[in-house]
Amino acid sequence: MLLTATDAGQIALEFLMAEWNVLEANREWFVIVNSRLIGMSWYIVEIAVEGFPDRWYVQVYDTGECDPDYTFISPIHGSEGYADLTELPSLVAEVLVSERNFR
Repeated sequence: MLLTATDAGQIALEFLMAEWNVLEANREWFVIVNSRLIGMSWYIVEIAVEGFPDRWYVQVYDTGECDPDYTFISPIHGSEGYADLTELPSLVAEVLVSERNFR
């Protein structure tokens, strides 16, 4: 496989940033937690907002393509409120609110 774990992580991060139209100034809030090879042809990349328990899992294939049906997991549900998001830039908070409400 020509794709490395680091490459897969960057591809997944760029995919999510494009999906949400995150400006460059807000990208620093998102971190790659883990990138692991599954089998011989794809990676699972775990992405988070630094300091928060929410996680996105994106499949990145050896072709460099991402599966658009990524998984979002959070121990916090939208019905529990958003007090933990007050210190985040508005766009980053909006992404988390949207994902928590949708999932």
